[in-house]
Amino acid sequence: MSTLLIRDAEVLVTMDAARREIRGGSMLARDAAIEAVGTHAEVEAWIATDPAQRTPARTIDARGCVVMPGLVNCHHHLFQSLTRAVGTGGGLALFDWLKRLYPVWAGLDPEAVYVSAKLALCELILTGATTVADHLYLFPNGVRLDDEIAAAGELGVRFHPTRGSMSVGENRGGLPPDQLVEAEDAILEECGRVIGAFHDPGPFSMLRIGLAPCSPFSVSKTLMQESARLARSHPSVRLHTHLAETLEEERYCLSLFGRRPLEYAEDLDWLGEDVWFAHMVHPSGAGIGRLADTGTGVCHCPSSNMILASGIAPVRTMLDRGVPVGLGADGSASNDGNHLLGEARQAMLLQRVGWPGFESRADHFPARRALELATRGGAKVLGREDIGSLEPGKAADLVAFRIDGIEHAGAQSDLVAALLTCTPVRAWLSVVNGRVLVEEGRLNGVDLPQLVARHNALARGLLERGGLV
Repeated sequence: MSTLLIRDAEVLVTMDAARREIRGGSMLARDAAIEAVGTHAEVEAWIATDPAQRTPARTIDARGCVVMPGLVNCHHHLFQSLTRAVGTGGGLALFDWLKRLYPVWAGLDPEAVYVSAKLALCELILTGATTVADHLYLFPNGVRLDDEIAAAGELGVRFHPTRGSMSVGENRGGLPPDQLVEAEDAILEECGRVIGAFHDPGPFSMLRIGLAPCSPFSVSKTLMQESARLARSHPSVRLHTHLAETLEEERYCLSLFGRRPLEYAEDLDWLGEDVWFAHMVHPSGAGIGRLADTGTGVCHCPSSNMILASGIAPVRTMLDRGVPVGLGADGSASNDGNHLLGEARQAMLLQRVGWPGFESRADHFPARRALELATRGGAKVLGREDIGSLEPGKAADLVAFRIDGIEHAGAQSDLVAALLTCTPVRAWLSVVNGRVLVEEGRLNGVDLPQLVARHNALARGLLERGGLV
């Protein structure tokens, strides 16, 4: 067995039920699990009661750092790191942006998906993410979900890949080109295969599969319903899709189905504690009530919603009504970044701006509320009771951010809030399941310059074939 002691943090943010923040905090982990959390004196006293078993094999001095639970990214499209800055600078909205990129993404192959996933995951880990949910919904040229699962396994990040799908192309009134859709029988067969091959429903699981038909404008009612039946026939397999992201989507659903997006999802049995939606920018008041009543989760993606001009999700209202809400960076190409701590900052700022019918207020969304979205909130959305806080019995997933550099100079009055009110920094330390992934700001076992060069060569080839460079 291996024991790890993190000692003497300037502040240790537990995110436990009491939301304790411990000055001079320490934490002892044995293998994958946390055994003790408290002041350094308290943790040393715990070790002394059984030194033969509890004396740490490794100690990391966290002075100058805020230590907190690892951040949880509830929605991403890792492959999109290959096509950053396409259309976003010029101001394309969602549907036009997708139409610009679909032909480029048709050139994806297994190597491109593997390398892009590895690069995007590295960037997320370096900015505080320890758990990542990804939505891969394009499978041209032999691409499989296995390609990004391999990348996550090599890095040691806790991974929730979702097997996405598109089955309704342009000829049937959908948005994606026909060359990118799949037959629904083949989709369901492949979904069953990846569940059987990879899904681990157990505690401290490093890999859980979800099923994720892409959106109301790219799949059929039948596929939505059959995906739900398949997922619910397996323990802890969750359901995920984009929903209520734009007013254009709402107009599409009203025209085609006679229902708003959330009403349509409910008709298809797509509400419940095993479901989470990305975006949810435009729910009605009644819709928010249905989300809360059913325990359906929402992943807020602030930067993506801003850069594509989708709108401002009413996150504070959803939280006040009891909706589970987590945080997502969304695709690297609908954000042009992968900075999860920065995404928590964007969430804080955007909720202070307000939205139509809601007054803008500086006290509307405190920094700690945003950090809670990125930790406890994300864990709840993904159905994880073993992550999201630092307390005995939980998985040893934690990050440390240095607050003694130039970015935080003068911020000593509130070091925790300063993580978001000041310029967000990279993680100095990252531990997942008791394994150190990042130390002193460097990602262990990865040659980043080599990875970036390989990634950019693939990206350039993709863009050239798509006629964008």
